[in-house]
Amino acid sequence: QVQLVESGGGLVQPGGSLRLSCAASGSIFSINTMGWYRQAPGKQREMVAQITVGGIINYADSVKGRFTISRDNAKNTVTLQMNSLKAEDTALYYCNVNIPLFKIDYWGQGTQVTVSS
Repeated sequence: QVQLVESGGGLVQPGGSLRLSCAASGSIFSINTMGWYRQAPGKQREMVAQITVGGIINYADSVKGRFTISRDNAKNTVTLQMNSLKAEDTALYYCNVNIPLFKIDYWGQGTQVTVSS
């Protein structure tokens, strides 16, 4: 059983910063991609940032230059540093672990990020 626990969401003013963290526990295959997705009301879930176990990173165009993803392979944690936040970043953010070999996705419960003045 794999469990993902997110933390760090909240309310922030435009231009502010937030840091999201996700800790994965349980039996996780070592070759995996960890990442963050988000879903705003009325919109589809979208990829925000991903990082492979080898450190290859992919960002959505909308967050490049503002968000930074990192991971600690020993601790099975992934962090998303979000700077220069905009109102359009408001969404429910989900932690994801993808195991490409077995085509398995694990999801966290989601943490709300609200950017508003």
